[in-house]
Amino acid sequence: MGREKAVENYDVIIIGGGPAGLSAAIYAGRARLKTLLLEKALVGGLATYTNEIANYPGFPDNPKGETITDLMKNQAKNLGVTFKLTAVTSVDLKGEEKVVETFRNKFLAKVIIIATGGRPRTTGGKNEENYLFDKGISFCATCDAASNTGKHVVVIGSGDAAIEEGMFLTKFASKVTVSVMHEEGKMDCNEIAKAAALANPKMAFVWNTVVDGFEGDGHLKTVIMRNVKTGELIPVDCDNCFEFIGYLPNSELFENQLPLTRQKYITVNNKMETGIEGVLAVGDITDKYLKQIATAVGDGAVAGTVAERYIAEKNIFDNQVMQKEKPGLIYVYNAIDCDARNFLADIEAIEKSAEGSLAVSRIDTYKSNGLALKLELESVPAAVVTKEGKIVQKIYGLNKEAILEALK
Repeated sequence: MGREKAVENYDVIIIGGGPAGLSAAIYAGRARLKTLLLEKALVGGLATYTNEIANYPGFPDNPKGETITDLMKNQAKNLGVTFKLTAVTSVDLKGEEKVVETFRNKFLAKVIIIATGGRPRTTGGKNEENYLFDKGISFCATCDAASNTGKHVVVIGSGDAAIEEGMFLTKFASKVTVSVMHEEGKMDCNEIAKAAALANPKMAFVWNTVVDGFEGDGHLKTVIMRNVKTGELIPVDCDNCFEFIGYLPNSELFENQLPLTRQKYITVNNKMETGIEGVLAVGDITDKYLKQIATAVGDGAVAGTVAERYIAEKNIFDNQVMQKEKPGLIYVYNAIDCDARNFLADIEAIEKSAEGSLAVSRIDTYKSNGLALKLELESVPAAVVTKEGKIVQKIYGLNKEAILEALK
């Protein structure tokens, strides 16, 4: 028999320690939620491999990505967040209590924040692993363009991202050589981008080629391209190489539990909610327009705040709104609705006449509709009558007589 796993309980579990996960951890920690961050590799994520961050607000000296993420990690730790460097082996997101398992532990939480990010698709060329990130191969022109000022760079790919990022690089680099696997003049990008790229004097194209390998002494010096028709090897000396051949979200753990896009990204609303109550997703794992540290930390801030509110509302809902000690009356309204606001006097009169035998809750949806959503109401204003912690009737509109009848 295998050893029984140790069980630990948390308010919030964050899976993934990149900027999005770290930002969520900071907000959750500051809200005094018991928070665990799980990261299987390196806290800070892909950002730690970036040599210079030139566009993160408040850091004009172009620090390394690791400098910024270390500050985030220390801030989260100082706020009481627990960090564990271990891989998640399985999750169960369906129940009210979420389950996250690692090789040795089972963790339970009220809220899960998925921040597993993604990884760039690589070419598979010889020696590629020796030059990834700060050794010559990059995946983000926005991040690393400035450090290539006056240099010769190679771009791999001909899709929209490759060509648009390649043109952006020409603002800094002296020359951009693009490896395209198609016949001369054919690209995978849109026609407008293609025309602009072909007309750009700083851009050169090596047609019918894919990457065969990479060479250099410690740092990339040469990209070896192979002609797909003739097999000829074409060495291209350069200072750095940018690969734009796709991005792979790390969503394998969630494929059978969350709806994913065709590209396997998690879809979220503007509150970072996934559609499963208590499960949020942030950063590069989500289907988003821009993948940057700045956008990732914004996602994390939203998710940390939403997690705090969700847990607070859940406690109120379970312990007050759906209490079992007395018959209950829950009045749900929007404070900007004058008639619904005035009906509060009728609710107060009903409460007073009950002489303490009725538990009355008032829920204003103006600032948050979380509690109303838990009641599964079709419209507001509405009154909900409960007995022994269970809903027995929903009354829509402002009908005092119907409420009194339901309370008999």
